[in-house]
Amino acid sequence: MPMLRNRIILIVVGAVLILILYFLPKAVVENDSQLQSGADTKTPATLPPSPHGQTPKATRSSINRLRTRYLSTLPEEKNAIFADSLVSLYNQAGLFDSAAWFAERAATFFKTDESLLKAGNAYYEAYTFAVDREKQKSLAEKTREVFGRFLERNPKNLEVKTKVAMTYLSSGAPMQGIAMLREVLADDPKNELALFNMGMLSIQSGQFAKAEEWLLKLTGVNEKHLQGQLLLGVAYMNLGKKDKARQQFEKVKQMDADPSVQATADSYLQELK
Repeated sequence: MPMLRNRIILIVVGAVLILILYFLPKAVVENDSQLQSGADTKTPATLPPSPHGQTPKATRSSINRLRTRYLSTLPEEKNAIFADSLVSLYNQAGLFDSAAWFAERAATFFKTDESLLKAGNAYYEAYTFAVDREKQKSLAEKTREVFGRFLERNPKNLEVKTKVAMTYLSSGAPMQGIAMLREVLADDPKNELALFNMGMLSIQSGQFAKAEEWLLKLTGVNEKHLQGQLLLGVAYMNLGKKDKARQQFEKVKQMDADPSVQATADSYLQELK
């Protein structure tokens, strides 16, 4: 079922991003040669390019204005504040790798747990949306690097540990990621993010009985977990449990009236006929 597998991967990639994928703008960036004048005054080789194309004019203007201020010779604290402001603007533009770059610059100055967490989450989001394989691997490494610094101070933060685990899946060390997810579940057997990701990974690897087991645990913890309920239907479908799958997709439709959710559930129901 190659088409079915492809649709499963499209649905589950990014875990909690199943709905917002439909609304986020595409990231469009310029080449290094297109950096605005003055970029050579502050590490031009690593400064991320500025947005263009589909980025709203007001957002683009705000980004260019703040980048100019960032590049000027201002006290480090002011530059860190500008960098922090650029994070939200780049996120609005859908340029997640640029948002992550500036979040890390701000964290380098502020040196707080909050700023490190913000930078790590920014890199993780950029990693989640990366399409190019090499770029995805690079962003996964940066996510682990920044989150690693955060975990040194907060080793019991299971949400961050789960996100780090997921980055190993694109770096040639999937078993390391799975081992980390199991560590999270050993500390917290009801951890929803870890249970969901174990279910997702089981589906992606064709271990549908295992997926059913993980997702039943997840929906037992949180019956309203929409993505978990959807994937449970996929697991039933691939196990040949058509009646259960049909009931599951109907349940998903009742849980959320969003057109994207309705269309996804309907597509599976159509395949079950």
